[in-house]
Amino acid sequence: MKQGRFIVFEGIDGAGKTTQIDLLEQHLRRQGKAVWRTAEPTDSVTGGLLRDALCGASRRSACEMAALFTLDRIHHNVNPVVGIEKMLRDGRDVICDRYYYSSLAYQGSETDPEWVRRMNLDCPEIRRPDLCIFLDLTPEQSMERIRRGRATQEIYETQERLEAVRAKFLQVIASLRDAERIVVVNAARPMEEIHAEICALVADL
Repeated sequence: MKQGRFIVFEGIDGAGKTTQIDLLEQHLRRQGKAVWRTAEPTDSVTGGLLRDALCGASRRSACEMAALFTLDRIHHNVNPVVGIEKMLRDGRDVICDRYYYSSLAYQGSETDPEWVRRMNLDCPEIRRPDLCIFLDLTPEQSMERIRRGRATQEIYETQERLEAVRAKFLQVIASLRDAERIVVVNAARPMEEIHAEICALVADL
């Protein structure tokens, strides 16, 4: 059985990841592909701790958040029932909403970025994606979308934080471009135009 492809979507909050993941999943299923859609944080116990912190229900330091995300990510990869490795071996294309690029950008902007980087990139049980699509949107555009679409905001959803995180994301992407396939996609365009570009990128894998 041919192994599936591992595709990650990244971007600051409000960049349109959910919409584009929906469209890509539908596109691949129409092609007869088996698809497994997933996200971080996961539904694990560790993922629950992370979601509590992200919504402000509990307080965690940047180091705690970075370590919890790494632990959740390892479980995400190696879970024998619904892990990334299992799904890829079964021939499914895996589409993931956020991955270690988010840790390097969010927690890497709040604590030692090299420590966050080593935890993720040097871990033998954290797989590198076949393609990372970074949906790029300015913080101003992002905040406008968040205000229109949500009743509540997460702890990172302020313009000041999003400006710092976007800058960090772009630094992370620049540092990994020689080792990984990462494409920056302009997310301020019509969603159909963005989707067409993403389909072309995936078809080239």
